[in-house]
Amino acid sequence: MASLALPGSFLATSKPSPCRYAAGDSIVRCNVAEPLSFNKENGRSNMPLQINGDTSFNNLWNANQVRRFPVPHAQIDTRLRIFSGTANPALSQEIACYMGLELGKIMIKRFADGEIYVQLQESVRGCDVYLVQPTCPPANENLMELLIMIDACRRASAKNITAVIPYFGYARADRKTQGRESIAAKLVANLITEAGADRVLACDLHSGQSMGYFDIPVDHVHGQPVILDYLASKTICSDDLVVVSPDVGGVARARAFAKKLSDAPLAIVDKRRHGHNVAEVMNLIGDVRGKVAVMVDDMIDTAGTIAKGAALLHQGAREVYACTTHAVFSPPAIERLSSGLFQEVIITNTIPVAEQNYFPQLTILSVANLLGETIWRVHDDCAGGFEPYSGLGID
Repeated sequence: MASLALPGSFLATSKPSPCRYAAGDSIVRCNVAEPLSFNKENGRSNMPLQINGDTSFNNLWNANQVRRFPVPHAQIDTRLRIFSGTANPALSQEIACYMGLELGKIMIKRFADGEIYVQLQESVRGCDVYLVQPTCPPANENLMELLIMIDACRRASAKNITAVIPYFGYARADRKTQGRESIAAKLVANLITEAGADRVLACDLHSGQSMGYFDIPVDHVHGQPVILDYLASKTICSDDLVVVSPDVGGVARARAFAKKLSDAPLAIVDKRRHGHNVAEVMNLIGDVRGKVAVMVDDMIDTAGTIAKGAALLHQGAREVYACTTHAVFSPPAIERLSSGLFQEVIITNTIPVAEQNYFPQLTILSVANLLGETIWRVHDDCAGGFEPYSGLGID
């Protein structure tokens, strides 16, 4: 099978080894596992669960050394089917490529009035079906498409339906901060459940409490290990590194991130939000003088928060990096991110980025192998298989 390479995905043919990039007397370490091996009986990948006594998932991946393995056709489980919506077909194809499967045949079209029509063009009776569809912008269109895909699979007698949602929209509306507000995250969870989904696989939910809004099992995986391994490939002295949380709410995420990068020190930007997508930086907690600051967040929307935080960091920091899983990139995010505030903006491909929105500092890493391996483990009912995925401990 030919390898599929997208912007930000990396292919390698050499044997991975522990990443140790020296800079002076100190190094940033992030161990990398041995290459994936495959079970002789079923052709599926065997992923080690423990590396040097450490079960954290970031030890299992290296964004610079992603491998594609062809799986013999006779060994593929014909009861496992993967279908892609229109939101991120490139990521879906990468997931299928990693798993040695072909994407299922599906027709999705719009009527003249905008209504969505979905028809499965192959049988899924008694199958374990996975529908890959992030609810990214346009959020309402993609969400409705996902619901109709789920309904089509249910009416086609699929045995199990798993909604693979790399980016879960409406996750920010997860609580009431003012009177007479809706909790849209719970509403969307109810819609997905009532449509007929038996399970949800999501990546980096805005808050862990969103898992409790579903009345069906939720497998929550983190995209940060992919970014961690990429950062470990940078020649940054560990003594010069400081991890920065762009707000107080993200401190747990940033602390877990810092621990994986040679236990780097932590700084916090004290932010006040006066309205949706409107933030004002008030103060910086921590020392960043002369250091390389790595700002960590789960998503970048308009980039107002992270851009103002970077401007504040530049008063003392030598360089500023931005790391996030979900690149929503609502206007004017591209202008803010490409203005020279950041040495590099590191994202994943949970949300597709249009080619016209690329800029020199942008690096896109693939989470296809992460999601593909998770799908195998769900399908095989792999006991304890999700411990390494939650190794960041930020839920």
